[in-house]
Amino acid sequence: MHDVSPVTNRGSSDIDVSAQDRAKTTYKARLRQEENMISRWAQLWRMITLSATSKTLFRYARYIRTLNLGDLEELLGDSKFKGQVSDMFFEGELEACKVQIAGPKNSQMRLDAGSTSNTLGDIITTSTPMLEELSGKIENDALLRWVPRLPRLRLLNLWNGGALVGAGPLLRQHCHAFKTLSLWGWDHPEADARFADFLNEINPQTLESLEIFSYMAIGAESLLALSCHRESLTELKLDYLNDTAMLSLNLLAGCTNLTVLLLTDGTNRTVNLKSEHNDVFLETIAWLRSCKKLRSVTIRNIRGGQDLITPVLLENDIHLVSLELKGYVMADARDFHQALSNQLSLQELQLQGDSDETGDGVVVLVESLSQLTNLSDLRLQDISDYFTDEVIGRLARSLPKLEGWWTSGWGVTDAIWRDVASLKSLRRLDMAAMSRFTANGILDFILSLGPGNKGLVLAIMMADVDCDLSEEEQNTIRETIAERVDGRFEFQLQRDPDISEYEDESD
Repeated sequence: MHDVSPVTNRGSSDIDVSAQDRAKTTYKARLRQEENMISRWAQLWRMITLSATSKTLFRYARYIRTLNLGDLEELLGDSKFKGQVSDMFFEGELEACKVQIAGPKNSQMRLDAGSTSNTLGDIITTSTPMLEELSGKIENDALLRWVPRLPRLRLLNLWNGGALVGAGPLLRQHCHAFKTLSLWGWDHPEADARFADFLNEINPQTLESLEIFSYMAIGAESLLALSCHRESLTELKLDYLNDTAMLSLNLLAGCTNLTVLLLTDGTNRTVNLKSEHNDVFLETIAWLRSCKKLRSVTIRNIRGGQDLITPVLLENDIHLVSLELKGYVMADARDFHQALSNQLSLQELQLQGDSDETGDGVVVLVESLSQLTNLSDLRLQDISDYFTDEVIGRLARSLPKLEGWWTSGWGVTDAIWRDVASLKSLRRLDMAAMSRFTANGILDFILSLGPGNKGLVLAIMMADVDCDLSEEEQNTIRETIAERVDGRFEFQLQRDPDISEYEDESD
């Protein structure tokens, strides 16, 4: 339902009004626009709910395939959902769906958006036999009632994993197409055991995708239970792993059909598997190396993460298309950087870590990057802080397929533009480098762009204050890039020119 709502982006009141239009619109006129959007949004959800009770000419609910109750909750919690809009929405039989709670400090009653959206969802799901995807802050008792009504359900996206308690047997009996689960979190002392129960209760070898977006207190039991889906599981994304889960990664050894893997340490990097738990480290590496179908790997903020991924890069039977590593140190990553050159299939690469101006760390990294000629998207954050004109120029000459490029650097000048202009497919360049570009140099670059650069966004984000561009120069550049390739120019100085560098550092 969220996808066909007249207001997208969870009801953002700005989404349908461009910046230019807002500038021309009076405050009162814009307020009326926002109220009209909320009204249309409310009418949509009211119509869908009533259609489930046969109170509309057409039974719209019967054809719903995707139901996002988070969108409904956002509507009910919007500050403009009041007065006539609220009265219209709850008119008639929907009045009974309104759930109210006491306001702050026992003030007047207010609408409980979460409980009310679940009450309305109770009505809608009685008439959605074709529903395939369900998401939102769904309460446990509600999910237990709804699952038997949804024979085609294949995807659940839940705010709290606690809603799954007791749902496993129901999904096994009624939802044979269920295969995708996303959870925003589950902070409960028994979360690990209960989630393991759920994984064991649903049909074995059916779960294809599991994604956890935020903190969830899972550990050894849950990771071991994933073996019940070792043949079907292809996408595994575990964010904010706790210490227990980090020390149990080796229990995933049976899950070798993965194509997508994401692991993030959510405990301030307290666990170092290689130096403190070497047996788990070696078993985890053995598991990763056995995942021959891997195409996308993301490792974030895991201490020694580069040591986990390096053996994977060296496997000739693994051909990655996307790789992201965040939270490492260049001085400890020589082997990792060298191993990158073994993955010539890489199309997307994102690296973030502490750079090092001493030694040959930059040389080793650039040598490997230059061999990844299939890269279309390259994001280098912090790890590229000491990149120079020569380094950036070499990468531009070596990576002809780049469409998106984000890099930092030091003392970067107009000398790079000739090489960057050779990137015929470049659509976005984020230059977060300490730079000394001139208006003429930027304009010459823009005038050399071709049809393949249509829509280019050029963002210069760390310009030296001594090389500031005047408003007139910036406007000329914006007009030129818009006319040349229908592009956009963004410009920002390294620091406020009215504050001295030394004063800024003391602050």
